[in-house]
Amino acid sequence: MPEFSIIIPVYNRPDEVADLLDSLEAQTVRNFEVVLVEDGSTVPCRQQAEAAAARGLDVKYFAKDNEGRSIARNYGMERAAGRYFVFFDSDCVIPPTYFATLAQQLELRPLDCFGGPDAAHESFTDTQKAINFAMTSFLTTGGIRGGKVQLEKFVPRTFNMGFSTEVYRRVGGFREMFSEDIDMSTRIRQAGFGIGLLREVPVWHKRRGNLRKFFRQVYVFGMSRITLHLLYPGSLKAVHTFPALFVLGCVALVLLGIFCSPWWLLPLGVWLAAIFAAALVQSGSPAVALKAVPASCIQLWGYGLGFLRAFFTKILLRRGRDIDEEIRLRKGK
Repeated sequence: MPEFSIIIPVYNRPDEVADLLDSLEAQTVRNFEVVLVEDGSTVPCRQQAEAAAARGLDVKYFAKDNEGRSIARNYGMERAAGRYFVFFDSDCVIPPTYFATLAQQLELRPLDCFGGPDAAHESFTDTQKAINFAMTSFLTTGGIRGGKVQLEKFVPRTFNMGFSTEVYRRVGGFREMFSEDIDMSTRIRQAGFGIGLLREVPVWHKRRGNLRKFFRQVYVFGMSRITLHLLYPGSLKAVHTFPALFVLGCVALVLLGIFCSPWWLLPLGVWLAAIFAAALVQSGSPAVALKAVPASCIQLWGYGLGFLRAFFTKILLRRGRDIDEEIRLRKGK
């Protein structure tokens, strides 16, 4: 029996899967199996999976109709044999000592559910590095994605997350919804299982390749935070409202700068300069630092606008997704 079963849902990303499988082949310890679930792709990765298997990697490949990434993960868990289920996104690359370090850390610190941070590999494009900065910097997200400083309790994300088979037996699988990993982590914690951050096991996460796609992604994240609030009253924390407050604050400062005094624009200039400086120190690249400025603006504005839209329609107007449906989903009905 393998110690770990790696569950990877895939949709039309054969090239990224090839990079991911190459990184798994390079692991210093192979105490795992790989369960690839092709979720109705029109451009499948079967060839990449079979090539990796021919080179000796323990790969199980399954193809199914398109039903969503959560259902694909559940499909994979039903067919996995490991003691722990580990989840990566198909656009991740895994450092060679990941599983050796993971086994050591779980020996030292047994956890029912764990997660690790993500980072940008040196081979990534400047845009990917800038987006990674925007998603992980304390100046943009408050460190909620596994950074060294955090403003809320750590919540594993499925780009780098794992839990024991006992968790799966008692809690069940993922729900097909946006922010399904946050929902899953919440149910795991409510069931009494321990959850911890293992900073020693990061992954290299490619993320979105351009800023337009990145905006769409974080916009959906902002909307889904309201859904999670409806599912789990009391789960909404002050840090989750910061992007929305940032958007409203920017609008106010710009209006004051136009109609009162340009000095009102100074706080925005200071923040933008801080973003550039922090990204420059982290990356060592002026090109990445320059791109980190618009990426950080998109991260906060995209999330904030999605949050404000969902708050206005679902909370104030009680439109869109029905409140009773949120409650039924919360109860698992």
